[in-house]
Order: sequence, then structure tokens, then C-alpha cells
Amino acid sequence: MTDGHNTYFNTVDWAKMQEEHPVGDAFLTFAKKSRDEIRAHQEKLFARLVDRAWKTKFYQHHWGKAGVEPGDIKGLETLPSLPSFDKSDIMESIARNPPLGDFAGFESYGPGERPPAIMHTTSGTTGTPQVLLFGAKSREVQNLLLGRLYRFQGLRPDDVIHSVYGHGMINGGHYVREAVTHWTSSLFLSAGTGVETPSVKQVQLMKDFGATVIVGFADYIKKLARVAVEQGLDPVKDLNIRMISGHLGREDKETLSQAWGGAACFDWYGVGDTGCIAGEGPDRDGLYIMEDAQFLEIGDIDTGKPVAEGAEGDMICTCLFKDDLYPIIRFNTHDVTRLRTGASSLGINFQRIEGFLGRSDNMVKIRGINIFPQAMGPILEEDAAFAGEFICKAKRDESGRDEFIVAAEVNGGASEAVADRFRALLKQKIGIDVGVELSGPGSLAALTQTEVRQKPIRLIDDRFK
Repeated sequence: MTDGHNTYFNTVDWAKMQEEHPVGDAFLTFAKKSRDEIRAHQEKLFARLVDRAWKTKFYQHHWGKAGVEPGDIKGLETLPSLPSFDKSDIMESIARNPPLGDFAGFESYGPGERPPAIMHTTSGTTGTPQVLLFGAKSREVQNLLLGRLYRFQGLRPDDVIHSVYGHGMINGGHYVREAVTHWTSSLFLSAGTGVETPSVKQVQLMKDFGATVIVGFADYIKKLARVAVEQGLDPVKDLNIRMISGHLGREDKETLSQAWGGAACFDWYGVGDTGCIAGEGPDRDGLYIMEDAQFLEIGDIDTGKPVAEGAEGDMICTCLFKDDLYPIIRFNTHDVTRLRTGASSLGINFQRIEGFLGRSDNMVKIRGINIFPQAMGPILEEDAAFAGEFICKAKRDESGRDEFIVAAEVNGGASEAVADRFRALLKQKIGIDVGVELSGPGSLAALTQTEVRQKPIRLIDDRFK
């Protein structure tokens, strides 16, 4: 057209995109290729990505400070020598060039060549929401990766998906809806959070429209099972949920499955900047890294250097497909995991990770022990009295001694016997004595903000006030 606009759908080479990032049976064929073939594919995409990154002011600035020059980056083997970046660098970019920053690379396109872009923000879980920008091609690859993962996990064309991801400016609900509606044949119910659609109404929607799959964060999905019971509905007989796919972290999937009548539960991992990085398959034996699109390093939490095989560290992601807007090379998510060892029972040659083990920037050190607050829930799941909600508190007394307290909701009333069991269980798992505060179901909602946040608050650190 002569008015200067490009269109989202005309800027994507759909055939080439699906050749580089296959779906369905073609995905399984690709994932069973040799490691050498997978690496060759990655190198081809990486070279294209680096070329694009050098055209953005962000990488010219970021790499320039580290003394990196064009030609220094020879291939993926160069990655560990390059500086990583994280959300703080993106926020600095926005401060230098408000309101969108200089990481998208809009300025590198000539007059009339600016591509269509989609803008969202992060949820702001760890601070001020961050701008997210997507070109049409990279947006659709993100959508494709999640859509094909759902299908890999067993999503059927006749499924009805109930989504509890939030909408508004945040990326989650919009991205998941696009993944399902663009890359599967399933019906999609965009219920959103408890603020967007009250929990009681959500349960009724699932019943009215025959939902068979729930997608979202485990905390709220567990809450919906409790709400169903409170409304006189049997999650098994009245709500025919057969599959749950979401961010389960170290949640006890068996407990979640039982709450929904034996539904198959699948974990997957990604962040707003990168989209889907890894997810469980039908074997549920670790999360397969989407290695045709993502290159994942595990870096030491303190130094950023590669860790030994199987050791825990920060996930540092390079999005091999993001060669249009906002190239991502060595983005430190500050989410912690470890690589799985051993062969896949499915014959898939993609590497696997353990899953989300906690956030290194939310880790607290209490009397010399590193503690991930998110991990307290799965530990307490071992006791039947635990009602599913918790929040951790870090405090410092007048003598300078740090204390760690786990506040938990319990069924059947708080008692000293239950508190003693919780204290013993937590000491066994994390190695130090901690405080325990018990209360009834629903009492911690104002602190955890489960109803209004995609990711509930799990730590209140008062030590430095």
C-alpha cells in the first residue's frame, strides 16, 4: 500500500517459519534428529540473530561496553564469553530512550519499512512492569511453540480450554489465547484472573461450556477446585477436567491432579520476553527445551559462568528466532533450574530441565542457608493439614539474627501439634529451624494476592527496612 503501512500477516513467511519450527508430527521428527543436526540448525538461526542484534542500539551499547566488536561472535560457542543482560538493563534502556527503549531496533528500519509490532508489559511481579515488544514473526513463533507444546502434551481438537491467565496490558492471557486459536483446533474460554471473572463465575463457566482442559498458574487452579466444592459441585462428577497445563514449578502435581479428579498435569516454563522455553511431554520426565528455537545456558547464580552438568543455576536464554524486533541474546531470567541427565524414553534428543526451582533474585540467605520461598509450598504439601496457601517472612531481630517464618493456611483448625509437624518437616528439608504461623483457609489472601496476581506473593522481607 502507498500509505506506509505493512500488515501483520503479510510480513510473515508462514511456510519458512513452520519449516524452521515444525508442529505436530513434523515436530517429533525434528526433535529426534541427532545432536549434530540440531546444533547445525541452531547455528544457522544464531548467525541471523547476531546480524540483527548488531543493528540495534541496545546491543551496540551493551556489547560495546564489554569490548565486543562485530566479527568477535563466531557461533554459539562464543556465548559464554558475551555479557548477559536482565530486566534491569531493559529498564535502563527505557530510561535512556523513553517510553519504548532502544532494544526493539525500530530505528534500523528505513522510511516506510517499519514492521507491525505488538506491545505488552510484564506483570511487574518483581517491580515496575517492563515493556515487551514483538514483531509479527517472533510473536507467531512464540505462539507456535506453546500451541505445539499443548498438542505434544495431548491436547485434542475437541477440547474446550478454560484459561485463567490475566489480560490487560500483561502478555500472558493474550499470548496463550493466540497460541491456542492460531495453532490448535480447540475452543478457548478466556476467563482470566479472579478479578476479571470471579472464581464462582469461572466454575460455572467450566460447567456450562463443558471445559475439559485448564491452563494457568497452579495456585489459582487449586483454588478453583476448592471453590467448586464450596458451590456444591463435584470436580470429578460435575466438571470433566481431563488435563491441566501450566506453571506448576515444584508444586505437588499429584495433589493438583487429585483435586481435579485425576486430571493429567503438565508443567511448562517461559517468561514474557522469551515465550515458551521448555515443557513436559507425555512422559512427564523433565521439561524438554524447545531447542529449534531456544538456546538455554545454566549459569552460576553469583558469577554467571557455566555450572557443572546437573548443578543448579540461573536460566540464561537466547531466542534463536527473534531476528525481527527485540533480539534476545543471553537474557538472564534469574529463574533457577538444573539440566536433567539420561536419555528420553520417547527417543527425543532435545535437552531437558528440571523445571522452575525458584528465583535467584528472590532467594534469601538465612544464617548461611539459601532458601527459595517458592519451594515451601511443595514441602508443606506432604502434610494433609496444609490447605495450599502460604507466604514467607524474613525478619531481623534487635541482635541482628535473621529469622525465617512460614505462614500457612491449614484445614481443620490451627493447633500446636500441626505447627510442630510443619516445623519438623521444614527443618528436615531446608536444614534450619524456622517459625511457623497457622491460620484458616482464605486468611492469607490479602498478603498473597492470589485473586489479583498471576503469580502470588511468596516473600515479605522486612530485614532491611
